[in-house]
Amino acid sequence: MSQIFLIVAAILGGIGVMLGAFASHGLKSKLSESLLSAFETGVTYQFYHALALFALALWLKQSQSVWFVASGYLWLAGVILFSGSLYALALTGVKWFGPITPIGGVLFIAGWVSLLVGAMKLGAGS
Repeated sequence: MSQIFLIVAAILGGIGVMLGAFASHGLKSKLSESLLSAFETGVTYQFYHALALFALALWLKQSQSVWFVASGYLWLAGVILFSGSLYALALTGVKWFGPITPIGGVLFIAGWVSLLVGAMKLGAGS
């Protein structure tokens, strides 16, 4: 699982760089300020969770906790739904992508809660 999360983290990070550059150079003059801001928020959260997934992948070499694995999957789903919906909203202007964003946010939070539970269980020896 560690290798898969490491690969996914690298892909998310690389795509994040490309999307950030695209927003800065290709979209700045084409999108309204609010849509550009939404796109950039998607990039920011994608980066945060790519870095978190990278750290998690390294940690999984030491501890294969089901809670940590769940964190990785929840963060990945969060990136897809949160960041993906913001990208889609900004690029298409289709408003129904907006309600998907909070679902991704809940998945991010669930991932962090899962990490917390896993960390607390480490101290308990399970």
